[in-house]
Amino acid sequence: MGLRATYRHPRARDYTAAGGPWDLPSLDTLLTDAGRGARHALVVDDSVGVRLDGRALEDAVARVAGGLRGLGVRRGDVVAWQAPNWWEIVVLYRAAWRLGAISAPVHHLAGGTDVDAMLGAVDPKVWLTRDDIRTDGGRFADLLAGEPVTTSAARPADLAAVVFTSGSTGGPKAALHTQRSLAYKARIMVATHGLRRRDAILMPAPLAHVSGLLNGVLVPGAGAFATHLVERWDAGRALDIIEREGITFMVGPTTFFVGLMHDPSFSPAKVASLRLVSSGGGGVSAAFVEEASTALGARVKRTYGSTEAPTIATSGPRDSRRRAAETDGRAIGAVDLRITDPGTGKAVPAGERGELWVQGPELFSGYVDAEQTRDAVTRGWLRTGDLATLSPDGWLTIVGRIKDVIIRAGENISAAEVEAVLEAHPAVRQAVAVGFPDERLGERVCAFVVGAPDFDLDACRAWFEARGVARFKTPERIEVLDALPLLAAGKPDRAALRARAAGA
Repeated sequence: MGLRATYRHPRARDYTAAGGPWDLPSLDTLLTDAGRGARHALVVDDSVGVRLDGRALEDAVARVAGGLRGLGVRRGDVVAWQAPNWWEIVVLYRAAWRLGAISAPVHHLAGGTDVDAMLGAVDPKVWLTRDDIRTDGGRFADLLAGEPVTTSAARPADLAAVVFTSGSTGGPKAALHTQRSLAYKARIMVATHGLRRRDAILMPAPLAHVSGLLNGVLVPGAGAFATHLVERWDAGRALDIIEREGITFMVGPTTFFVGLMHDPSFSPAKVASLRLVSSGGGGVSAAFVEEASTALGARVKRTYGSTEAPTIATSGPRDSRRRAAETDGRAIGAVDLRITDPGTGKAVPAGERGELWVQGPELFSGYVDAEQTRDAVTRGWLRTGDLATLSPDGWLTIVGRIKDVIIRAGENISAAEVEAVLEAHPAVRQAVAVGFPDERLGERVCAFVVGAPDFDLDACRAWFEARGVARFKTPERIEVLDALPLLAAGKPDRAALRARAAGA
């Protein structure tokens, strides 16, 4: 039957109605029109020395769209793949959108268990592995030989992408976005960041993430400027690219920028072209913004968003640098923010702490699983699970998380999922996973276990690898306890364990 939206905006704020700023053509039309005639590079893949200008990119998209159509892909079908940040991925996204099909990227580090779950959720018409995409005589080469498709079959209301995210209850969630919601977000972020055709972005975040999709595919496409793809993060190599290519803009968690600043090859001259850095994903402090601004010689600001509601708050070029450092920005465009009492869902006075609720034209269309959507959306508002304050003049500051999610280098890791894997081990009776602060990665995973005293880090790593769990979810510290500290209700005292992990 195919994928369907499991959430629709309420009539009070109908973000599908004609006449609003979200009333845009399909993604294919928007991106093709923006890049038409561009003689400069729009996509650069340094791993294989590929540079695609407007004409070359359009040719590749048209041919791959034809190749996909030859495999029977039509509007509403799912095209899925698993590969790093390669130029072929940008082309696959756009070719699928031209057909009105749905892109379903799988994180290139996802283990077999997660991959099986993701594919089971979306039932792709076409599934491409990294070998399919980049092997001599592979399936992508066959797609490139397709009869070009030069006209779009897509409609703005069509589903465009399934973006997988780990929730607080464990396992990947499949978030749905339409062509309209992504087109709106792409166009408005070009204006919000003050980007021009002479800009160039370095993109280390995976294109399978909403940040990589937005800032590595959509925003550069809508602004017709170059995106330089990073297959595997290496700070020294990134510095060389920034200097050689005149990179002006970067987006990502603090880990990337800490790596740049502390690399042995760093010098102010190598980052002289940088003018804007936008950082989110947890652990973005005012101290980091100050340090990075000085070291990189660029405007550095905080940003807030999620897979379900990409980049809903940040600051603009004319906003106070102090606000950009001390808050997570203010609402962008038509988005609405509300701070509520976590227990009652009622709005709290300005300046008071509560759970952040969001609605706007960039909001997802629900999860593939309708029950997960009902658990996350109330009367058109996405309940983010994040604790925040909102000043009387609209500045948002994230102060904590209701959900037990560990954010390592921008990757959301469900504590419940890690605990379930641990407790499946015969030597472990109980387990609690918490994050502990790390200057470079934001957080790392620490696991407290009750069980056999010889269950150590090596045994843990071997167990996670054997079960096909992604490496970044594997605990990096193990502490074996005689018993877990408990709250009065009998639940593990996670706050005490976080404090213990942070002080170790």
